[in-house]
Amino acid sequence: MHLTPHENIALFVKDIMVFRDETATARTALSFYADGYPGIMFQQTENGLYVLPHNKKMPSLFLYGQTIQPVELVIEGNYKLVCFQLYPFVVNSFFNLKAKDINDDCYDLIKLEGFDVTKTINLLNNEPRVEKHVELIADLLWRIFETRRGALDYKIQQAIQLIINNNGNLNINALIELLKINERTFERRFITQVGISPKQFSRIIQFQSSLNQLTDKDYNKLTDIVYNNGFADQSHFIRVLKPSPERLPGTLQHSISRLYLSGLFYFSAPNIFIFVV
Repeated sequence: MHLTPHENIALFVKDIMVFRDETATARTALSFYADGYPGIMFQQTENGLYVLPHNKKMPSLFLYGQTIQPVELVIEGNYKLVCFQLYPFVVNSFFNLKAKDINDDCYDLIKLEGFDVTKTINLLNNEPRVEKHVELIADLLWRIFETRRGALDYKIQQAIQLIINNNGNLNINALIELLKINERTFERRFITQVGISPKQFSRIIQFQSSLNQLTDKDYNKLTDIVYNNGFADQSHFIRVLKPSPERLPGTLQHSISRLYLSGLFYFSAPNIFIFVV
């Protein structure tokens, strides 16, 4: 389930997602892969939430960084997950963290000082309603924003938005010229805020756009996806893929299988493919 962020947090929250199955008794595995966005997740689970391949048990409320390598969230029994997908320019300014330090990792928000996160977690744990969970997390983020808005790097925020708006197909040199900023300064500030380089981020957004088209639109040719997303040709598109079985969500597996069976996607089945930064 997707929820639209309220306008007062839309500057720094891209999307709100809810995953839930409060009748589950068996093992559930949810796959996550590179999409360019960090986030905050609150989890209520019967027997805990574990991240593979790290086999790490997650706290109730945590911040996660850029997902570079694919991970699986593994849950035994019923669960409820509320995820706030954040624009990446807030990690450093909101949480006083080096964004690169939490790539493929997470930060227990109970460590965040000055915002009584323990109280928020207690309220979340004692509240059964999803809408209240969303309200409580949004309130925490708003309080952080009110305190630390002066630390936001709006130049990098502008750069991120331009890259997203252009589906990753914006020349970095042209972007630097548009922003009127020194190249080295831009690269350094971008990595500080986002955790990866502008080029890496653009490639993730570009590929994410192509994956969205695989699931959202009825394409009859792989070349339509390739050229609509700025790839030079099919070989270029394929070079940013890596064989890895059973990593993508079922909808993407189905879409890629459809292209494969149509002779439009010529990797060997049964491999599924993930983005490589």
